[in-house]
Amino acid sequence: MDAGSMSSSSSSNLKGQSRCPLQEQFLHRKNSKENLDRFIPNRSAMDFDYAHYMLTEEKTGKENPNSAICSPAREAYRRQLAETFNMNRTRILAFKNKAPTPVELIPQAHSSTSSLHQPKPTKPRRHIPQTSERTLDAPDLVDDYYLNLLDWGSSNVLAICLGSTVYLWDASDGSTSELVTIDDENGPVTSVSWAPDGRHIAIGLNNSEVQLWDSTANRQLRSLKGGHRSRVGSLAWNNHILTTGGMDGKIINNDVRIRDHVVETYRGHTQEVCGLKWSASGQQLASGGNDNLLHIWDRSTASSNSATQWLHRLEEHTSAVKALAWCPFQGNLLATGGGGGDRCIKFWNTHTGACLNSIDTGSQVCALLWNKNERELLSSHGFTQNQLTLWKYPSMVKTAELTGHTSRVLFMAQSPDGCTVATAAADETLRFWNVFGAPEVAKPAPKTVREPFAQLNRIR
Repeated sequence: MDAGSMSSSSSSNLKGQSRCPLQEQFLHRKNSKENLDRFIPNRSAMDFDYAHYMLTEEKTGKENPNSAICSPAREAYRRQLAETFNMNRTRILAFKNKAPTPVELIPQAHSSTSSLHQPKPTKPRRHIPQTSERTLDAPDLVDDYYLNLLDWGSSNVLAICLGSTVYLWDASDGSTSELVTIDDENGPVTSVSWAPDGRHIAIGLNNSEVQLWDSTANRQLRSLKGGHRSRVGSLAWNNHILTTGGMDGKIINNDVRIRDHVVETYRGHTQEVCGLKWSASGQQLASGGNDNLLHIWDRSTASSNSATQWLHRLEEHTSAVKALAWCPFQGNLLATGGGGGDRCIKFWNTHTGACLNSIDTGSQVCALLWNKNERELLSSHGFTQNQLTLWKYPSMVKTAELTGHTSRVLFMAQSPDGCTVATAAADETLRFWNVFGAPEVAKPAPKTVREPFAQLNRIR
């Protein structure tokens, strides 16, 4: 019905009906000159209990002389009660409706839009030095892509193999010591790897043997023989298990606590195994070879009676796979790098075997390291730029490129705190880079790892 033609009779009929805010906004006027100063209160917008209180109880003192005189305590109580129940308003009548309360489509607890209106604290951009903070000479470093001649132990001691000699460099005071020199008949040294305790160290040799040394006592504990037929170029620890990879394509799990040390053998590579890395959980082993293959092995399916079948056989790389790095913040994420004919960094879901991403770096990928404090990946390269590249993960945007080596950067190792990276190149220099920066929060001290050589004295 048109509001302009509403009759008085029809208006009286509406009084008995339910009120509609829309109709109450169109009130009848007899003519334009009538009731110009008249305002009709809106009953639905008024609080009658509050109005009654204001008319009967609120007026005291001079405005209500007949009311009883209140004590100071009662007056203080009345004021506190009025504040609690929002009774400090002065208006009794309401002449228009209040704005409707906005409907919250998404509960506040699950909504992310509220955070859009609040300025997020901007994280200062980390300064990445473009030059190495220290450079050491590394004469006689073997220029061989398939070897692994550098490792940084949990005791903050760096081990590097130069020709037939293994040197230890203590990062806490900068001191250098010689651990062992292998004779020409058995040398040169082809791989090195610290045990988790940071005291014992494994050394792979050109004659297929692996030696175990106590770096503190500077003495050899034992020699692992008979597993391989040629040089051992890759090593990886998993608690008391030392995994070795040889030029013969075999991968062997050695229990260093027992006399018959060979406990499992993995057969899948047809050429030299040049990359070995255990996952942080110790359940999966990644191996890369000169046959362009990447294998994922599951520890739970390992068998001592026969050659263990791989979990995944991945053939996407088109050159040797040496660079391997397990992600520290996602247990089933593995990064791998290919040689000069491939030049790619690939990311894998090791549970499913799916390739998640592939980036062409433009040059040979020699080594990979994850940043323990940020979602970043560092790669070292050979031909043709011989650079270090820092990538933001998962976008794989280049954050920095570090140059200084004049030949391919074959080996990388990370300090125990995750801040400093050591690189050894074919230019016979060892450089230290403060590329990952300091951690934001000091991490608790790691739990004491049981020494894998605790029962070694029983071996005869």
